[in-house]
Amino acid sequence: MAQSNNPISGISYLLKAIPMLTQKGIKSYVIIPLVINILFFSIGVYFGFAYFGEYMDKMLDTSGLWSWVAAIVDMIKPLLYIIFGMALLILIFYTFSLVANIVASPFNSLLAEATEKHLTGKVLNESDGFKQIMKDLVPTIMMELRKLIYMVLWSIPFLILLFVIPVVGPIIWFLFTAWMMSLQYMDYPMANHKLKFHEQRALQRKQRLFSLGFGGATMGASMIPFVNFVVMPTAVIAATMIWVDQYSDAKS
Repeated sequence: MAQSNNPISGISYLLKAIPMLTQKGIKSYVIIPLVINILFFSIGVYFGFAYFGEYMDKMLDTSGLWSWVAAIVDMIKPLLYIIFGMALLILIFYTFSLVANIVASPFNSLLAEATEKHLTGKVLNESDGFKQIMKDLVPTIMMELRKLIYMVLWSIPFLILLFVIPVVGPIIWFLFTAWMMSLQYMDYPMANHKLKFHEQRALQRKQRLFSLGFGGATMGASMIPFVNFVVMPTAVIAATMIWVDQYSDAKS
């Protein structure tokens, strides 16, 4: 298929991947990434919001302030709760998504492999799945850690912009996170074909708008309660479909 740089096309792949979750030959590889995603998101949301109210009450304590300042703070307090609540939700999603992907990375690679086999009829690896997991465990996790370092280092300046520049900062952060999500999930089918991380980035830069569409849809779905539980396996399947349709002829 000809390459596309339409962000809507990138979004559509996430929707097309949903029915694939229950396909024979794929659904058995969905279970472990699904469980890992549910576990990490549940932990993140529980601990994040368990202390959110207490933290906000302390931060917005108006005792000791001039009366007119206290009045202003009390007036905008609901807005501040919404803003900081959304920021916390973004941080929970971003942090725990990265950690969950590191833990689930060997299983996501198998899911991408099974999806590609379903789509093309070609077998990438003839060895037993779980034996292959153990063989590739350390190299896969090391690659994920290198990718994590790259993402964390780049996230620092954009995270500062998020809180410093109104309106523009959140937009820049959204675009940055969408790009990171595309890199994260496209890594599974691309790494199965031995593409290095810098090669993956170079390919996706050629279709940056398409990648932002896919990554943005993945990020948005990850912030919807309950939907976020199935995002990881769905995004892995979608990324593999993108690889087969858009990139597979770029690297033999």
